[in-house]
Amino acid sequence: MTKLMSPELRMAVLEFVRSRPVWGTCAGMIMLAKDASDPRVVPLSLMDIDVDRNGFGRQVHSFEASLRVSPELGDQEKRLHGVFIRAPRLRGFAADVRPLVWMDEEPVCVRQKNCLASSFHPELTDDDRVHRYFLAMTG
Repeated sequence: MTKLMSPELRMAVLEFVRSRPVWGTCAGMIMLAKDASDPRVVPLSLMDIDVDRNGFGRQVHSFEASLRVSPELGDQEKRLHGVFIRAPRLRGFAADVRPLVWMDEEPVCVRQKNCLASSFHPELTDDDRVHRYFLAMTG
């Protein structure tokens, strides 16, 4: 993604985020981060999060998991099915970054101001709670 992002596109994305919510899924989480632990990646630094690219392993280590959700996403008794494909892993985040979804005790979806980031792919399941949460962010 870094290679595809021209300086003009980078500036357009940064301008867009000033007034609108954004959601980065998987590689998008990496691009939203302030640090991606990979010198080939130049993230946008829109969220105060540090991630490990492929933090859960390479393609052959892709997996699915049952995830716990925050009450903000709705029924927290109902687990969310998560699909992780070469997923990034959060290494750390600022105090104002709010975890919304966890795999065991590890956050895998977080929000900071108007930015949402998820390690997994909610679009690959029928559960639309994260999508509805993001739409609510758009006002």
